[in-house]
Amino acid sequence: MTRVVVVGDLMTDTVARAAYPLAKGSDTPAAVTTHGGGSGANVASWLAIEGIDVAFVGRRGSDIAGRNRDMELMGYGVDARLVMDQERPTGTCVVLVTHKGDRTMLSDPGANAALLPEDIERCKDLFSQGTHLHLSGYSLINEGSRKAATHTLDIARKAQMSISVDGGSSSPLKRMGAEPFLEWTQGARLLVVTLKEAEVLTGRDTPDQAAKVLTAWYPQVVINTAEDGAHWYTNGRPEPVTVTAEPVEKVIDGTGAGDAFVAGFLPPWLDGKQPADALTAGLRLSARAMQHLGARPTLDVVDNQIKS
Repeated sequence: MTRVVVVGDLMTDTVARAAYPLAKGSDTPAAVTTHGGGSGANVASWLAIEGIDVAFVGRRGSDIAGRNRDMELMGYGVDARLVMDQERPTGTCVVLVTHKGDRTMLSDPGANAALLPEDIERCKDLFSQGTHLHLSGYSLINEGSRKAATHTLDIARKAQMSISVDGGSSSPLKRMGAEPFLEWTQGARLLVVTLKEAEVLTGRDTPDQAAKVLTAWYPQVVINTAEDGAHWYTNGRPEPVTVTAEPVEKVIDGTGAGDAFVAGFLPPWLDGKQPADALTAGLRLSARAMQHLGARPTLDVVDNQIKS
């Protein structure tokens, strides 16, 4: 099975899930919990519990939160290559989850914004032909880590690795602009985006119309429309492959569901299985992520993986 190297962001998520509709200007009862987060680190964690040999390259602070995030990744079975930043704290995200499961995120990248090309060079042993690179879109969106992200892509191309990239998040992607993102990620074999991210990149508001633009840039494109399912497109095939998502009985927290989708999709896709199989695997893992608080696999899932 192909080894996967994930380069991206590491965060501590403070999740506040409201029990009732938000009372603006007043108090709303909520369950407030702390979890490991960061899109790149989430993808690596879900890949690890799926039994994939995975390494994660990122940056953390020298604080207790950074140490805890480092230990969590190793607990999942991730080969964590984290550079310790002596000046910046570990990235933090406040996740506001409504009583219906909708979420809004307030992010402070912290040490993620200082990821350097030299940090990638320290992990150059991970970059070799036959290994797959997945780059978190946040690393390109964040100006501080952008040089490291583009350097990562350069190294992977020279090593003749297969490359996948995700869109990060629609609002910061829009602030940065579509054209730079498309140009920086040239050479990626696969782009995975939400419908909102696809619209930002193309100006088109339907999956099929957006895919007509995106497949001119990438050989394969996956557009995840969340509750409606996911679509796979290639520039050599006229019709998409579409898989409808099974309904999730109760959405607890959608944080990290897109990262879990990427982690579920990549292994069968890298193994050359049919696109429908890869989409189904991605949606299955995404649904599992929605059924608990936090963006990572729960500890009981990890314990069961170890026992088995």
